[in-house]
Amino acid sequence: MRTVSVIGFDGALASAITGIIDLFRLAGVTWARINDEAPTPRFTTRLLTKDGAPCRCINGLTIQPDGAWNDLLPGGDDSDLVVIPTIGGPIEVVLAGNSELIEWLSEFRSSDAGQVRVASNCTGAFMLAEAGLLDGRQATTHWGFSHQFRQRFPAVNLQPDKLVTVDGDIACAGGGMAWWDLGIYLVERYAGAQVARELAKAFVIDAGRTSQAPYSALQARRYHSDAAILKLQDWLDSHYRDPVTLQRLASLSGLTERSLIRRFKAATGDTPTGYLQLLRIEVARQHLEKSRLPIDEITQLVGYEDVSSFTRLFRKHTGLSPGAYRSRFVR
Repeated sequence: MRTVSVIGFDGALASAITGIIDLFRLAGVTWARINDEAPTPRFTTRLLTKDGAPCRCINGLTIQPDGAWNDLLPGGDDSDLVVIPTIGGPIEVVLAGNSELIEWLSEFRSSDAGQVRVASNCTGAFMLAEAGLLDGRQATTHWGFSHQFRQRFPAVNLQPDKLVTVDGDIACAGGGMAWWDLGIYLVERYAGAQVARELAKAFVIDAGRTSQAPYSALQARRYHSDAAILKLQDWLDSHYRDPVTLQRLASLSGLTERSLIRRFKAATGDTPTGYLQLLRIEVARQHLEKSRLPIDEITQLVGYEDVSSFTRLFRKHTGLSPGAYRSRFVR
């Protein structure tokens, strides 16, 4: 039996706490009950808070914990796995209010056992990063907070399109309900592929997802204060169909090409060319969701001529072909 400790704190997302606990507690159990077999539990779980006090989640629910994380050994050696759930409240406020937890997390030591020891869901990655655990590592978080994350933690190799990242003994999951994917992955790591497959079937979870890119919005890349770059983004909103060169953008901004690339990447996390591709993909996504226009016509509307090239680009950024995207998100 493996011990999983989920850390509770005021302002956490309740479903990310109770949901991941359900997955671990019912691994080896629900599938056995479905098939009229004797259950074989694989994990014990516990919800831990500071001093064992109840945690008040962002939806107003108060959850009674099983104990206190500050009663454990520094570095979490009392648990096989420690999970940080989603920060549901204002991120800056929650981080400031949990300095002792962040200090406790900072004492985690890397393991050479080849097993994940610490995991976060969604914006819970902010806590791991604040504790310094993600410096120099790959990580992911909710796509909508990726720019804020990059600005606060430039030493982290953020991969916002990925649904789950694993770097050494630390795993991170992307936005919202990605704790499903994180839980199934961790069950597989600790209890084996068969147990994980059975759990996914029992909970009716699509365990094949790998990207949160189909759900992301380009608007998140406007959360910055560089007026020159915002002006260029406004211009691109109206001219994304046109042939756009770096030279033309530099002339519009009054910057040299080198300065433009540097400032554009600092503000948006992408190059001007990469941003233009994302903008065209975003417009194409809106057409696919809201209209019945054929894909070749949408291709031309967003500034491309070759449907096959556009399809490859669309799949690269969303993980889906245009047709598959329309089937999933059509309104």
